[in-house]
Amino acid sequence: MLAATAGSGNSEELPIADAVARLSGAERTGTPAAPVRDVLGETDVALAYAVQQELARQREGRGAVPVGRKIGLTSPAVQRQMGVDQPDFGVLFADMDVSGRAEIPSGRLLQPRVEAEIAFVLAEDLADGELDVARVRAAVDHAVPALEIVDSRIAGWDIAITDTIADNASSGLFVLADRRLPLDEFEPRETTMRLYADDELVSEGSGAACLGDPLAALAWLARTARSFGDPLRAGQIVLSGALGPLVPARPGMRFRAEIDPLGEVATTFSGEEA
Repeated sequence: MLAATAGSGNSEELPIADAVARLSGAERTGTPAAPVRDVLGETDVALAYAVQQELARQREGRGAVPVGRKIGLTSPAVQRQMGVDQPDFGVLFADMDVSGRAEIPSGRLLQPRVEAEIAFVLAEDLADGELDVARVRAAVDHAVPALEIVDSRIAGWDIAITDTIADNASSGLFVLADRRLPLDEFEPRETTMRLYADDELVSEGSGAACLGDPLAALAWLARTARSFGDPLRAGQIVLSGALGPLVPARPGMRFRAEIDPLGEVATTFSGEEA
């Protein structure tokens, strides 16, 4: 999925293999693992993306189909929650899309948290030229309200930037609403967000909380993805990053986000056994 970000020398092969084994083991057993920064270091972003790449390659080898990207850590509030200071990205796969389901399968998740976002669906590739806000705006076919269910294979969400990047940007599942809105009908940075858990307001924010503008986050991703040799393509889904603080989720909880003027999106987590 991604072009290689780290060399193939022995000094890098061992930490990559160790981190891949630790994270894939957590996924397989359902038991969160110790942080991987002890083998990757706390700041080697390139090495962490190499781990993400290998895990994505293995997942594709098992039949998973990539459908886009997610941008993570775009909100200052979320960065403070997670103890990091820069955005990251991960890969979205078709089997992560639980839109339209009566319930989210809680059994697929380890320690889920919910955040409200804008999802952009691209009409054009973002591979050439100046990938600024104007360019990415023109490439978007439409936007929809979205919930991202982030998850971590790292025990207790004890993450540094390398932990979350290696762990596919702490990805889990995502939910897209049915309502589509083109960008000429609203301004993403002017959206307001309210997230409710079981009808209690638990998070608030705005488009401006997402790197100042969700389209700025999309432009950051477009440039970064191109630099990794795997640019964004027409038809892909891009989750913008959180518009406000994320919220822990438990089996049986129902979440509903109002993202004005884009619309609403809601989902319910299944009970303990599902």
